[in-house]
This record gives sequence, structure tokens and C-alpha cells, in this order.
Amino acid sequence: MRSILYFLATSTDLFMKKMRVYLFVGLFTLLSAVACTDSNFLFQENSNSWETFGNAQWNFSKDVLIGKSKDGSGFVMTKKTYKDFVLELEFKPDSTINSGVFIRCSKKELSATDCHEINIWDLHPNQENRTGAIVAKSVPLNHVTTLNKWNTYKIKAEKDSIQVWVNNILMADSKYEYPIEGFIGLQAMGTGEILFRSIRLSKIK
Repeated sequence: MRSILYFLATSTDLFMKKMRVYLFVGLFTLLSAVACTDSNFLFQENSNSWETFGNAQWNFSKDVLIGKSKDGSGFVMTKKTYKDFVLELEFKPDSTINSGVFIRCSKKELSATDCHEINIWDLHPNQENRTGAIVAKSVPLNHVTTLNKWNTYKIKAEKDSIQVWVNNILMADSKYEYPIEGFIGLQAMGTGEILFRSIRLSKIK
């Protein structure tokens, strides 16, 4: 009888320990999930939540936003401002385009000073500002080739911190006091073509 009671007590204790672990893991997963609950796709076709500037041409083909430029410069930009978020997108540049993702722009214009310019330009004359750089602010931590193929960008902006990944490789991890909030833009400059798709923003609560 004592052996049976000991076995039952031990089994019950082990069961309760496992349940506490499962509850902890479940709670942690739930809290992580709700941290970025407010998410939406940006720069969608037929949406009035963004606008175009400059002389680049922008059009859609099969849910892909295509920016074309011929010796010019243009960009698309959100009408709303954003502060703390995770921005994820896919991009495909040709070998001649000068492009980039601009975040927290304080004005409806592109600037490495009044925005944070996350570059897309493998062949930049100054390789410190190549793809993955935060132009004039952060040199790429790694060298990633992106020409003529689909790639991923993940940009996390939270408070004064900005982290950037290209194809899941960390490219930048820096802190900036300004600008802390602003518009989001996509650029097409010089001569060439840039493709964007699956542009998703998740606000950080």
C-alpha cells in the first residue's frame, strides 16, 4: 500500500511540474504573439493609404509593386506615420537601380538625415552604403548579394533602436535619437527596375 501511495504521490508531483512548464510556455507564447497584434500590408494595389512622388513609374503586376526609373528619381510613401514596428518585405533589384526603404521620415521627402534610409544598392560606389546599410549612419555588418533575385528585408524599429536583416542575416543594429516617428517610403532612382511584394508592418505594442 505504501508503495502504491508513494507512486501516486510521485506521479502527481511530476504531472503538476509538467503542467506548470506547459502553462509557462503557453503564456510566454501568447504574450509574444500579442506584442505585435496590429499588423497590415502596406502599398497595396487600389489603396488610398499611400501616394507617389517624383518621376519614377509605379505599377502592379500580380500583386508585385514595380518601380521603374530612367535617369530620374521617385518614391512611394505612406500617408500615415509610424513609430515602433517590424517591417517585413520582399524585394528584387536589377543591377542598375538605386533603391531603398525609408522609415520614420519626418517629412514627405526622402533624406538620409530626416529619415532612416535602409539601402538597396549592391553596387554602391561607396560600399559602406551598400545593401543593408543605414545610409550615412551604419555600415553593413555583413556582405549579402541581392541582384536579380527575390530577397527579404526585416526592419525592426523600437524606441531608439533599429535592427535590419537581409535574408535573415543581421546587417545593422544601432541606436538613433532622431527621427523617432514618421512616414515609410520605397525608392526608385537612377535607371533600372525594383520589385516589391508582401510588404507587411506589425506595430509593436
